[in-house]
Amino acid sequence: MTLKKFFKNLTVLCALILPVTVLAQETELEEMVIESTRLSRTMGSSPLSISVISQEDLQLGRQQLALDEALASVPGLFMQNRYNFAQDLRVSIRGFGARSAFGIRGIKIMVDGIPLTVADGQGQVDSIDLGATRQVEVIRGPSSALYGNAAGGVISITSEEGPETPFVSMRVTGGELGYQKLAVKAGGQTDQLNYFMSLSDSQIDGYREHSEAKNTQLTGRLNIDLGMERDLLFILNHTDQPLSNDPGGITLQQATSDRDSAYARNVAYDSGESVKQTRLGAIYSTPLGNNGKLTATGYIDGRDFEAKLPQFPVADAVDLNRKSSGFGLTYAHEGYLGQLPNRVLIGFDLDDQDDDRKRLLNNQGVLGPLQFDQTEQVTSKGVFAQNELSLSDNMQLTLGIRYDQIDFSVSDHFLADGDDSGSRELDDISPMIGLAYQLSADTSLYSSISTSFETPTTTEFANPSGGGGFNPTIGPQKATNYEVGARGMLHASTSYQLAIFKIDVEDELISYDANGRNFFQNAGSSIRTGIEFSATSKMTDRLESTVSLSYGEFEFDKFQELSFDAMGNATITNDFSGQRIPGTVEELAFIELKYKDPSGWYSALDLTYTGDQFADNANTVNIDSYALANWRLGADYQIGNSVLSPFVGINNLSDQDYYSNIRINAFGGRYYEPAPGRNVYAGVELRLDL
Repeated sequence: MTLKKFFKNLTVLCALILPVTVLAQETELEEMVIESTRLSRTMGSSPLSISVISQEDLQLGRQQLALDEALASVPGLFMQNRYNFAQDLRVSIRGFGARSAFGIRGIKIMVDGIPLTVADGQGQVDSIDLGATRQVEVIRGPSSALYGNAAGGVISITSEEGPETPFVSMRVTGGELGYQKLAVKAGGQTDQLNYFMSLSDSQIDGYREHSEAKNTQLTGRLNIDLGMERDLLFILNHTDQPLSNDPGGITLQQATSDRDSAYARNVAYDSGESVKQTRLGAIYSTPLGNNGKLTATGYIDGRDFEAKLPQFPVADAVDLNRKSSGFGLTYAHEGYLGQLPNRVLIGFDLDDQDDDRKRLLNNQGVLGPLQFDQTEQVTSKGVFAQNELSLSDNMQLTLGIRYDQIDFSVSDHFLADGDDSGSRELDDISPMIGLAYQLSADTSLYSSISTSFETPTTTEFANPSGGGGFNPTIGPQKATNYEVGARGMLHASTSYQLAIFKIDVEDELISYDANGRNFFQNAGSSIRTGIEFSATSKMTDRLESTVSLSYGEFEFDKFQELSFDAMGNATITNDFSGQRIPGTVEELAFIELKYKDPSGWYSALDLTYTGDQFADNANTVNIDSYALANWRLGADYQIGNSVLSPFVGINNLSDQDYYSNIRINAFGGRYYEPAPGRNVYAGVELRLDL
């Protein structure tokens, strides 16, 4: 799709929406307050691209299998891998995170103000229960001035709170692919206490051979009003995922002839993972001085991870015991700079990550002798400041700066191949500047320059010459984002956002395959340009539409691929300058129509279009575009103090053949993870007000 064609499609879609909104001006949309920018503000006063997904969009009639179900409406955000729980979701925002082979990279994940992304920049969302989530805010674009390492974008998740009237509910869901989920929730509010607890248990056989998964999740939230505007929030999350089999990537020939098959070596070596994780967090806030507020945040996190890998020529298994902890302190003050209203935020973050990592021989699913044993410690320290100055009643200037220092150290305990102990220290300064201008009561304009930096994770630091220790040839990637945009209201019934951006990335981290295992190198530089548009329209008091469109070009500016000999010496093997970054999608589109009847029933139909992508650096393997339609239907029946809510949904309504995930630069041409065709789920929720 050309940029000209994209604008044409954008114009057509807007033309379809606007006539209806003119007839429905009495149906108003509420102004949203956002928290992910660390200084609370209205959407119109922010100089960043931000999308907000509400609790209704997250939960209403959803299967609640994975977080990506509810984020398809965010322009510029691309999520894959819903059906392989051993790999976790692969999330990309404006190309950041596209390279990830495992977990989430380049994007900061926050839950209730506490980082889920660990100190080295690696994140997972396997502990997030969609059924216990109240709101998600997505900052699209580099944001290291706010959150430091790996903030090429930010996903900030807020857990559900207890309502004023105490309740208890049970939700049962079942469907094709052997899907089952049972969830129980309870919450409420007293004069000084807000509480919420959710427990869910799910399992799925999966579409492909060897893709079974089980997961139990516990989410708890306790907010205590201490009086005198002081609050203490406790957060608990526990995940027990004892089974997540990995069917692996397969070749195009195998994907064409036998879509639901697994890679034979994955089956033979029982490839997959198991995870147990417990997180405890606390946030205390109190007034300090005149118009000041002090907030202290602390958390501890324990994660036990085991994985069997089918790598060639020698298969192994990972045994990882991780302990993470952190502490942060911020001070916010509202006052004046001269005679101009001014808000300032200063603070620091300290995060620590201790990994006890072992690798053992995987003898066709049976663990054998120790092959690798090292302790990895990562300490991240960041100090930051943000200032919001009201230059006039309708113009605000935002300035931000942050300094981060990240220390990596390895203690090698497997000395049969020598001592690979060592350390690396990486640091960076991340500035940002933004200007927001209220052009009219219904329209605001903004412009910003923001930055990000991203260190290799401990696994991405793996040494391609063999053994342990660090790869001495790679360092962090850095990005600068230039952006202009507009947001506002078309009458009282339609809100919209438009953003145009250009991102320059230096020393881009990119994966390459060496005998079935991923290693990383810096790819020189890349250029990313794009445009994003979204609109939500309350067309009538019953009918609502959502449209989002994205077009982006993501290319290597300079990239010379290297190969390494046994001594770690590098040789240039290919020049991929000018090629598209693999795993990035140029065109994304989402359209949803949702109808809610006053009697309690509702229906929603959505269509997602995903453009083509390349699976390799050379751009020789092209993955076709596809379009998916999903439908859900449900109702709420009031029965005394209870509400009975049956629902049904159909994924992939048109039975489209597509791939749920593409493995970038995969060895042996095994790029493809086929997705299921049309599949149905149904369930019922019973909620009782106490």
